[in-house]
Amino acid sequence: MWLLQARAIKSAPSPAFRFSTFPHPLHRLLRRAIRPSRCSSSAASKTSPSLQPNPTATMVYTQGGTPYVTPHILHKHYAQAYDAEPSNLIGRDLEYFSQAGFDMERIQIKRNAPVAQLYEDAIRNEGAVISASGALINFSGKKTGRSPKDKRIVYEETSKDEIWWGSVNIKMDEHTFEINRERAIDFLNTRDNVYVFDGYAGWDPKYRIKVRVICARAYHALFMHNMLIRPSDEELANFGEPDFIIYNAGQFPANRFTKGMSSATSVEINFKRMEMVILGTEYAGEMKKGVFSVMHYLQPVKFGQLSLHSSANVGMEKGDVTLFFGLSGTGKTTLSADPRRQLIGDDEHVWSDTGVFNIEGGCYAKCINLSAEKEPEIYNAVRFGSILENVVYNPITRVPDYDDIGITENTRCAYPIEYIPNAKIPCVVDRQPSNIIMLTCDAFGVLPPVSKLTPEQASYHFLAGYTSKTPGTEDGVLEPIPTFSTCYSAPFIVLHPGRYAEMLAERMAKHNVDCWLINTGWTAGKYGTGKRCPLKYTRRIVDAVHSGELAKAEFETFGTFGLQIPIALEGVPRELLNPRSAWPDKEAFEREVRKLAGMFKKAFALYEEDVDEKVRLAGPQV
Repeated sequence: MWLLQARAIKSAPSPAFRFSTFPHPLHRLLRRAIRPSRCSSSAASKTSPSLQPNPTATMVYTQGGTPYVTPHILHKHYAQAYDAEPSNLIGRDLEYFSQAGFDMERIQIKRNAPVAQLYEDAIRNEGAVISASGALINFSGKKTGRSPKDKRIVYEETSKDEIWWGSVNIKMDEHTFEINRERAIDFLNTRDNVYVFDGYAGWDPKYRIKVRVICARAYHALFMHNMLIRPSDEELANFGEPDFIIYNAGQFPANRFTKGMSSATSVEINFKRMEMVILGTEYAGEMKKGVFSVMHYLQPVKFGQLSLHSSANVGMEKGDVTLFFGLSGTGKTTLSADPRRQLIGDDEHVWSDTGVFNIEGGCYAKCINLSAEKEPEIYNAVRFGSILENVVYNPITRVPDYDDIGITENTRCAYPIEYIPNAKIPCVVDRQPSNIIMLTCDAFGVLPPVSKLTPEQASYHFLAGYTSKTPGTEDGVLEPIPTFSTCYSAPFIVLHPGRYAEMLAERMAKHNVDCWLINTGWTAGKYGTGKRCPLKYTRRIVDAVHSGELAKAEFETFGTFGLQIPIALEGVPRELLNPRSAWPDKEAFEREVRKLAGMFKKAFALYEEDVDEKVRLAGPQV
C-alpha cells in the first residue's frame, strides 16, 4: 500500500497539491510553508525553482487515502542534517571525553540536546511513540523497577568509615568497579549516538552539585533532563568539570563471573571517583535514586546539611513550610499537592541552615489509576516534554490506559516541576519548617488518624519508618505485611540512620517544629473488615495542622503507643480520632495493638544501641 502510494505521489501532477479537502488545520501551515512569501508563484517559478511544490517534500491527500508527509516539509534544514554534524565539544569538554576513553572519531555525542530532538531519536531508534496528550511513551525493558539487591558502593579509604555497611550498602572493591566502568565505556563506544546531559542537583547554589549523565538512550537523556535542574545557556557554557558522573550502559549486562557480581545487573557508586556505573538495567529510576544517594552522603558529610526523602510545600499566605515523610502508598504526593499551598517538591529535599530546598528539577509520579478527578495536577502534567514509562496505551488513539498493569504496577511519569501549576520556582525557601508530617498507612487499623509527637517520639518513628504493604500490591501478599524503612528511605540510606535522626532532632529543637504522625490507613477494623480513612478527613486534619488549629486542641493519651491524640476536631468524627472507639470488637482491637507494638519492638532493635534511652522509651510499651 505504501509503495503504491509513494508511486502515486511521485507521478502526481502539480494540481494534486491542493489542501481544500484535507480536514486538519495543519494544511494552512503547510500551505504557507510552500507558498512564496514575497513574490508571486509565477515569478517564483522563474527565479527560484526551489520554492516550487516538490512531490518529495510535501503532503498529498487523495480521496480515501492516507496523507504523506516527509520530515522536512516545514523547514529547509532537514532534521537529520543537524544529526550528521560533528560534536560541538571543544577544549576541556573534548579533552574529558577523550581521556575517559570515548572514541571521538567513532561516536556522535549530543550534549543537552533539545527535547524535540530527543523525541525524534527515541521514536526513530527506540520504538517510542507520542501519546495523545503529547508525552513520550517509552519502555525500560525487562527491569521495570529498581534493583536494590544489585546496588553496590565501592569500599575505599575516603568514605569507608562514613558509610553504614550491610544489606543496603554492599561493598565492592575498586578493581571490580574499574572493570565495570571500562565495560560501560566500551559499550557506549559501540553506539552511533551518545547522549550527555549536564545539570544540577540542589536548588540552593551553596549546596548544589554539578551532575553529568552519559547514556546511549534518548529516553534516558530526556528523563534526566526532566529530573535534574536544567541549566541556562550561560550556566551550560560555564559548566566546567562535573562533581558527579553517571555512566549508563544499562542495555549491556555486567559480567556475572566478575568478583562481587550477583547477577547481570550492577548499579554501583564510587565516592572517591564520584562516579556511578549502570549495567544490565534500563530502568531510568536508577539514575534518579543514584543522585539522591550521593546527596544523602554529601549533604551531611561535606556540607553539614540534612538530606531527606520527603515532599515539601509552603503556605501562600503565611509562608509556613511543611515537610511530608512517607513511603509508597501513604499519600505523600497527594497530600503535599495542595491548591492553597505552593509545592517545593514531591520527593527529595535538604533541610539546610537557611531553609529548605528541592534536590530535583522534576517529579517522578506513579501513574497507576491516574485520573483527572483524583490527581488533576499530575494528570495535566502528562504533555509534551514528559515521559510515560511502561504505560499501556491504545495503539490507534495513543491514549494511555492508566488502569492497565499488563507491563507493571510501577507505571510512571517524569516531568519538569514547572508543569505543576502551583510549583514554587525556584524550588527553595529561606525559611525553616513549621511542621513535619510523618505519614503511615496502617493496614492493622490501630494507629490513630493523627497524633502529636514529642521530640523523642519523632526520632523513634523517623528511625522506624513504618507502613504496611496491603494485599494486591505485590504477588503473594495475602495479609497486611508491616514494612519498616528507616528514615523513610532505607534503600537510599548511606550513613547510619542514627546520624540523620540526630540531625533531625537538633533542627526540630532549634526551630521549635511540631511533628505529627498521620495514619491514612484503615479504621474500624483491619484490612478486610474495616475501611480506609476517607481522604476528605485526612485533608481536614492536614488543613488543621497548617492553620494551627490542631496545635491548640485538647489531647488524650493513646494506650500502648503513648501517643497524644486530639479529643475533638471539627469536621472529623469523634469515633475516628480514637481508633479504639471505632472498633466494634474491643478485644480484637487490643490483640492487633499488641501485635503491631511487638513488630515495632523487633524492628527497632537494630538501632537501640545507637540511640538515646529517651528515644528507646518513646516507642510502644508491650
